[in-house]
Amino acid sequence: MAADQTIQEKPEPAAAATPQAPQPDAAPQQVSPARRRPAAGNLTQGADVIRSYLRTLPNSPGVYRMMNADGDVLYVGKAKSLKKRVVNYTHVMKLPTRLQRMVAETTTMEFVTTHTEVEALLLESNLIKRLMPRYNVLLRDDKSFPYIKITRGHDYPQLTKHRGVRDKSADYFGPFASGSAVNRTVTALQRAFQLRNCADTVYATRTRPCLQHQIKRCTAPCVGRVTPEEYQSQVLQARAFLSGKSRDIQAEMAKQMQAAAEALDFETAARIRDRIRALTATQAHQDINIEGIDDADVIACHQDGGSTCIQVFFFRGGSNYGNRAYFPSHDKNLELPEVLGAFISQFYDNKPSPRLILVSHEPAEQDLIAEALSLRAGHKVELVEPKRGDKRRLLDHALVNAKEALGRRLSESASQARLLEGVAELFGLDATPERIEVYDNSHIQGTNAIGAMIVAGPDGMMKNSYRKFNIRSDIAPGDDYGMMREVLARRFSRAIKEDPDRERGTWPDLVLIDGGQGQLSAAMEVMNELDITNLAVVSIAKGPDRNAGRERFFMPGRPPFGMDPKDPVLYFLQRLRDEAHRFAIGTHRARRTKAIGQSVIDEIPGIGPSRKKALLHHFGSARAVERAGLADLEGVEGISGTVAKKIYDHFHPDG
Repeated sequence: MAADQTIQEKPEPAAAATPQAPQPDAAPQQVSPARRRPAAGNLTQGADVIRSYLRTLPNSPGVYRMMNADGDVLYVGKAKSLKKRVVNYTHVMKLPTRLQRMVAETTTMEFVTTHTEVEALLLESNLIKRLMPRYNVLLRDDKSFPYIKITRGHDYPQLTKHRGVRDKSADYFGPFASGSAVNRTVTALQRAFQLRNCADTVYATRTRPCLQHQIKRCTAPCVGRVTPEEYQSQVLQARAFLSGKSRDIQAEMAKQMQAAAEALDFETAARIRDRIRALTATQAHQDINIEGIDDADVIACHQDGGSTCIQVFFFRGGSNYGNRAYFPSHDKNLELPEVLGAFISQFYDNKPSPRLILVSHEPAEQDLIAEALSLRAGHKVELVEPKRGDKRRLLDHALVNAKEALGRRLSESASQARLLEGVAELFGLDATPERIEVYDNSHIQGTNAIGAMIVAGPDGMMKNSYRKFNIRSDIAPGDDYGMMREVLARRFSRAIKEDPDRERGTWPDLVLIDGGQGQLSAAMEVMNELDITNLAVVSIAKGPDRNAGRERFFMPGRPPFGMDPKDPVLYFLQRLRDEAHRFAIGTHRARRTKAIGQSVIDEIPGIGPSRKKALLHHFGSARAVERAGLADLEGVEGISGTVAKKIYDHFHPDG
């Protein structure tokens, strides 16, 4: 894809000032749009800004970006004719309320022209995923999918699970909908074809068979228990099975088992029988299989209550590799075809598309999307909405899954909303909290101290907003109050700097602290020092004998209080506290594990692995290096006089 040029002009003086354009890979903070019509003055001003670009816009295809006064991208759109598309935003009275809000916030625009509308669609989906504009349909949960990988270029290829960038040094089979699905398949394949899963470095140093061989999941090529020809036969069978030739492989193995039995080689026959059983077990996990579907994705979409669930089933080599539900973020008034079209464009932005995509409904601009996917994939991609037959029944099954998943999601959201209302009532908040931040510390006698922040909201835990804080100041070991002061001071000093008016949705409505009155006092000291008001701060302490259900809550100007142990709001608050504790402990353990493998030598600038190895071999320990004199350091092989002086000065800064 190639873009012709970028158009970026300042609006006329009558319009609002144009801010600096944001970097393309900097995702703006997400803020829920206000649920009211924009002020008439702002709407007129936004329309004037957009109108000021029309005289220079071409009638060629391209992509446009609308931005607010802070430089945040509000919306990314594509057009067959930029001029004809953008002029629609100047007729503000014909726009829905959502777009009126967007126009009212717009202070500048950017444009990129492209050769074709297909290229514009590809660029649009890429920019949406990178910039996450809040007025677009957003595919937030877009993790990479796992694959099965069989390496090439080795006498004894490796079979393993793979996630991430793929290269040409291996064959990849997938995608699988989840890690559990691929793990289950890998285990069955190891039982059936007995290919090694160890890394090449481990394989090269083996002197005896490992446990995998003992449990009959590997033929132990590392110690010569199988010839290259026999192993290559296993690899070919595995590749053929993953390519959809499972029946042929099973028939061939059945013949081998029969031949071995007739030759009275019952041990070999039993081994082949066990491999056939493993293949059968793999196929038993393929919940849905339809004749005539080789490589295809099945996408079913259901909409209700202003929300949408999209179920994607993956079929590769005639086998079902599982399914996953998605809940794209979008305006509740958007119609299903628009949501589905935007989803498909973004979904395949970073993953290969199969030749056939079955859809439950016709997406907006279906032909254009199919052309764009074909261009990106390098082969023809068809989007088909079957009306009858086995494929339609398969889509109906996927639709049932989508409907049930959305029902569960809406039910959970309603339950979450009730819990948040209960929290607001319990702590006397002015409104239901949209963002709750929970803080906890973790350390061992003051070492590797970590502060942790988790965030919860109407949709549950907001894990992309979790933060960790490495304690930096010279705090006495075990000073939990000092650690809490540092964490909160760093968190809210930055919040004041980045969002002083609390308009970007990054400020909490409630701060929960794991601890008692002491932690609360430390938190309020920070709030007073930073002159932060109108922010609810609560500490939650376990009751006598640290029994769950007997927690005590501490708030400024209010005596400590407890709750009914059976109150669901208490259980919700316990879950938040426990999640913060889990995150803090996990982060602390990761830091401690990393520190175990480090020494004081790692802190010296310019000392890499080879010089570190030479120093340790010469002196025997890092402490001995620290105590060594300059002449001793100069005597180490590979350590020059300059480097020796640098090492000596690092440990003797006053000498």
